[in-house]
Amino acid sequence: MLSQQERDEIEAEFPHYEKKRGVSVEAMKIIQRHRGWVSTQAIEEISEFLEMTPDELDGVATFYNLIFRKPVGKHVILVCDSVSCWIMGYEEVRSHLLSRLGIQFGQTTGDGRFTLLSVPCLGACDQAPAMMVNDKLYGNLDPAKIDEILEAHA
Repeated sequence: MLSQQERDEIEAEFPHYEKKRGVSVEAMKIIQRHRGWVSTQAIEEISEFLEMTPDELDGVATFYNLIFRKPVGKHVILVCDSVSCWIMGYEEVRSHLLSRLGIQFGQTTGDGRFTLLSVPCLGACDQAPAMMVNDKLYGNLDPAKIDEILEAHA
């Protein structure tokens, strides 16, 4: 069941949209911020609150790649794999992260600290190669800088 705080935060978004269903992405982001991810149960709760079917809301969730439909680590690392990042050193960043974390893209470290995901673009071409940890953007990456970033999120 949606908590009162979750309901209040979702309702606060209503004035920004013509219809309740327009709040669907924001509602899922609110739930994700509170719960860490958006479960099937949460989809059902949100869809009822927004007067949608669970299938309609799940369609939105699966389209929007930053809605997590399974549990993720404490820190989510989004690695940009745009053309700019590829040109500026994506392969070295990718190799270092995979080696350092001991996981593949789409996986979470055994201690639950990090989930590693690839995204098509972070909009940081001027700082390529780039990644985001939680909501913080990091650019001009190299292995040493990546190590510092990971240590800061220990």
